[in-house]
Amino acid sequence: MSYRKKLGKDTVIFATKEDHATPSTVKLPEPDPQPGLLLEDGSINWNCPCLGGMATGPCGVPFREAFSCFQNSKEEPKGSECYEAFMGMQTCMQKYPKIYGPVPAPPGGENDLMEMAGGSEADTAAKDTNKSDLTPSAN
Repeated sequence: MSYRKKLGKDTVIFATKEDHATPSTVKLPEPDPQPGLLLEDGSINWNCPCLGGMATGPCGVPFREAFSCFQNSKEEPKGSECYEAFMGMQTCMQKYPKIYGPVPAPPGGENDLMEMAGGSEADTAAKDTNKSDLTPSAN
């Protein structure tokens, strides 16, 4: 037969071989389900480990704004209306390179970002005109 002895803040339990012979009747609670990125109601789970802690920290608010914009985007290509939000997030992250690391520049610079974000046809036409001016002639 087991017994307990209180030693200050600790409780010491002495158990016999017979005490361990019977299986435990303790029922552990079911673990909470670990939702993914989206909760059942469709909202974003900001505590999801898949976000890598980006939703917290000095740029957590700009990240949440940009990510929410992208997640709720109805435009084609998806997220094209979120250019400003992502630029705000990138600007914030550049202020904290020790936390976020160096933020790589987009390939081709800001013009490619505008094009990816659905820049106007006039912008694209002007860019094409400039490119043709630089092409060597076959004379």
